Amino acid sequence: MSNLTILGDTSGSVVLQAPAVSGSTTLTLPATTGTVALTSGGPAFSAYQSSAQSVSAGSWTKITFTTVDFDTNSNYSTANSRFTPTVAGYYQVTARIRPNATNGEAEIGIYKNGSAWFHGSNINVNSGNQWGTIVTGLLYMNGSSDYLETYLYVTNACTVSTSRQNTYFQAVWIRGA
Repeated sequence: MSNLTILGDTSGSVVLQAPAVSGSTTLTLPATTGTVALTSGGPAFSAYQSSAQSVSAGSWTKITFTTVDFDTNSNYSTANSRFTPTVAGYYQVTARIRPNATNGEAEIGIYKNGSAWFHGSNINVNSGNQWGTIVTGLLYMNGSSDYLETYLYVTNACTVSTSRQNTYFQAVWIRGA
């Protein structure tokens, strides 16, 4: 068993420093205050659409997010536009898409494991507008097989805006299970 060193000073702060050996990163506190697991955080990513994608009318189309701004744990794949976190817990997820269309309606969806999980705003698309459809939600991911994707439904065929400001997909780990 390893020892835990407690370093403190007159500032009132205390630093817990684990020995420099491989092992668990979980600290269990006495039962008088419950058990608390400490962690350094979980995955986060942000990706956006940087190449043209056509969307057909009348069906849900998976949107490809081809450029990654950041991916803290290498859990986002540009090959399949899928986020598969390897840390179990609760995630805040957001996606926005701006369809380049002259008319019709558009709705966005976040899919978990291939099934609709959240649907976002349904917008009326008009020529020249800068409107986008957006969805955000909080959900649990198991850290092994769960994955997220974004889909778009439009009533008239269109292309998707190719900019970081208009078409993006993001998620961040909020807390463990």
